[in-house]
Amino acid sequence: MRFAGRLHAQQAFRVRFRAALTRGAVCGCAKTAGTCRELLRGEVSMFLFAFVNGVEPTNNAAERVLRHGVLWRKMSHGPKSVRGSEYLASIWSVVETCPQQGRDVWEFLTSCMAAAAEGRVLPSLPPLPSDVHAA
Repeated sequence: MRFAGRLHAQQAFRVRFRAALTRGAVCGCAKTAGTCRELLRGEVSMFLFAFVNGVEPTNNAAERVLRHGVLWRKMSHGPKSVRGSEYLASIWSVVETCPQQGRDVWEFLTSCMAAAAEGRVLPSLPPLPSDVHAA
């Protein structure tokens, strides 16, 4: 199917999908209506992968990144405190994000500790806007 035909088919499907959700949002079942309203709120995002190159239709990459942390939590029964949970969420974010950005995990953690010890602003894990433009 040519691009124009696929685009038309996608748009036609979205119109039918939106209509079905709109009907479901006002149906007599509270659970169904709530689900349909929630899906309508995110409907634009659900089809972003079809219109923007590079956007994956699944979250498989994110699931794979989290897998070993989830397995560790299941085997160890997780942290026993809120602070422990917050620490693990933060450290797992660093351990998984730094390599994706081409950064060294230990170097990032060392710079965080040095900044904290010296009372400076901690380094940013997400690239800063100036870093994005420089790349």
